[in-house]
Amino acid sequence: MALASLRSCGGRAVLARVAMIASVGMGVAAGAPAYADDLPHEHVTLLDRSHTVAEAEAGIIALPTAPISPASRGGSTPLGAVGNGDATIQTGIHILYRATRDWAIGAGAIFAPRPTSDPNCAKCGGASGLARSHSRSYLFLGGEGRYYPFRTRWVEGWVGVTGGTIVVADRFTTTSAPMVPSLLGTNQVTVSSTGFAVGGQAGVDYLISDSFVVGLALRADWWLLPDESRLVSSCDAINDCPTLHGSVAAFELGVTMGYRIPL
Repeated sequence: MALASLRSCGGRAVLARVAMIASVGMGVAAGAPAYADDLPHEHVTLLDRSHTVAEAEAGIIALPTAPISPASRGGSTPLGAVGNGDATIQTGIHILYRATRDWAIGAGAIFAPRPTSDPNCAKCGGASGLARSHSRSYLFLGGEGRYYPFRTRWVEGWVGVTGGTIVVADRFTTTSAPMVPSLLGTNQVTVSSTGFAVGGQAGVDYLISDSFVVGLALRADWWLLPDESRLVSSCDAINDCPTLHGSVAAFELGVTMGYRIPL
């Protein structure tokens, strides 16, 4: 009887020790994840893998040496007149493929949806002497490359190059033409010239989130258009001709908004 009681007491002591060891082990195991969560770790962003960027742009374009006419200089922008040449608002879209954090390549289109106009163009009557107005619009189609030498968690700075085709369209409108059915013709004619455009660009982007980004972009372009003698074939029947030829400098400033699409 006494021996059975002793064995019962010894068994209880062993069980108590086992329970204490198990509780200590569970406490250590429970404390380990909490300690791991407190450790700092790097935030993995979309920039750490390849992705594409769809980017929309709005801004102004200025041609400091190419006014619409001698009487109309500085153009028309939300900021007012810019320089002594032509200036107008521009819009565009860019599609970029960013394979690494440092480099991106892509293509884009930039155009002027609301060209400036000279309503009393004294030299726009061609050979007819008609009272006419003149406006000029621009379209760029080409490729680009960007390099990102500066990065923080939220801000990136980049530089790059552009190259492609530039199309310049001169639109002449006869302001004193009588109203006739469109079947008989219109009072407007457009002549155009096409050339090459190359340039440099730089910008800064702010990452709102991993997907959305806004920024500023500045470009300086060199347009190489046909010589005046080669544009004779582009003139119309009353000698309305393209007004830009040879080498032309263009500057662009735009606000961009992009959306990153993971691959």
